[in-house]
Amino acid sequence: MGIRRSLGAEVTSEMAGCAVEGGCATDYIAISIALISIILLFTRSTLPFLIHKVPRPKGSSFWLPAIQVFASFNLLLSIVMSVNFLNFKRRHWWQSCYMWAVWIEGPLGFGLLLSCRILQAFQLYYIFLRRRLPPVRSHIFLLSILLPWIAGAAFIHTRKPLNYRCHMRAQWTIPVVCFHALYVAALVGFTGAIRHIKFRFHELEDLWRGILFSTSSIGIWAVAYVLNEIHDNIGWLQVASRFLLLSMASLFVLAFFSISISQPLVSQMSLRKKEAQGFDSMGQALGIHDSGLLLQRESAPVVDPNEPLDKVLLNKRFRRSFMAFADSCLAGESVHFYEEVHELNKVPVDDTVRRIYMARHIIEKYIVAGATMEVNISHRSRQEILTTPDLAHPDLFKNALNELVQLMKMNLAKDYWSSMFFLKLKEEANIISIGHELEEVTGWNFSPRLSCVHGDDDPFHQEHPPKDSGQSSHDLGSTMK
Repeated sequence: MGIRRSLGAEVTSEMAGCAVEGGCATDYIAISIALISIILLFTRSTLPFLIHKVPRPKGSSFWLPAIQVFASFNLLLSIVMSVNFLNFKRRHWWQSCYMWAVWIEGPLGFGLLLSCRILQAFQLYYIFLRRRLPPVRSHIFLLSILLPWIAGAAFIHTRKPLNYRCHMRAQWTIPVVCFHALYVAALVGFTGAIRHIKFRFHELEDLWRGILFSTSSIGIWAVAYVLNEIHDNIGWLQVASRFLLLSMASLFVLAFFSISISQPLVSQMSLRKKEAQGFDSMGQALGIHDSGLLLQRESAPVVDPNEPLDKVLLNKRFRRSFMAFADSCLAGESVHFYEEVHELNKVPVDDTVRRIYMARHIIEKYIVAGATMEVNISHRSRQEILTTPDLAHPDLFKNALNELVQLMKMNLAKDYWSSMFFLKLKEEANIISIGHELEEVTGWNFSPRLSCVHGDDDPFHQEHPPKDSGQSSHDLGSTMK
């Protein structure tokens, strides 16, 4: 009996020691969960680009998701360092409670995550509800809404309300929780304003999920604080609340992360290399009729070099051939821009949501300074697009398109008519025309890839009985013999 009591006392003292100083088994389990969540988060944010070789976007489309990953890592690391998950002595300034529990966890962690999501909701509000680009640059807006977090952290640092366990005194808890809730309320306000928009890439669902998990995290943080402060003499309760806090934060950063708002096409890509990319263009993702499709049996009229370029560009086969030639000259931006604007013009004027999606995609890809395929247009045309009061206007890209067509006439078109790309296009058009003529005469199915060869030596040839023939295929074969 005495041995059992002594063993029980040792276990109890060990439990009480790790409850205060850290290093319990559940603490390491929670840290492992946090590490797995960070690995999964990094995988979700990078694998689509690594697998499908998607060009890295520029501007806020890239750095907003990157900042979310950075803030998520800071939040989890700050919880580990400030809530005594690890048994270490705070001997250096970078190990202090104010470094991790105030600065890293606040302005660079939870506050930065909420600010990024508010910025994304603000962008959706202006683009889809106000139908114009936001009047404030993304990085300026983010810094402005992050300033209160920085000011609050500086104020707490000067007043020194934390104890040796990195917990605030009771009179500080309510203001801090209210400050967190204020930012969640701002996110709810922007999200509620756009709740009636029929988004195509689950942006609204991502916003509501972020609100749910951020609210839950604030509540769990408050409960964990109360349990650790009021019942600091109960060891198992401190360990359990600590485990719950980090585990919930690990789930929070996974659920809070989203690229559907900043990178809609990337959000639709599979993480498996064997599976298809999903959508090759925004037009296909939006379900625009015949977007990016080139039917093999589509008619191929002969292109006349004497016709105006803007007229022959309406021919899809010519446009694809001309685009391939321009890409080979490292000057394909103008033709790609024409292609996407052509897709935009297929969307009905009253379908404002799809038109705005397409217009926003074109602006980010071709118009903004430093875009991946920035086109060479005048400053006046560029500013007309960037400052437009209506992103769904049917003539939004009209002036820019006219300028680029003139440039293509003077540069690319002259070289194209004497290139192998044009000769190949004419040859394909002739083959298809001959195939159509023979098909109309005989009813046989010709492939445009083949010459006029018929019989058993043709591997692509399939016998089809004439429509007016009443004989069976066996009889037809006997007759041919």
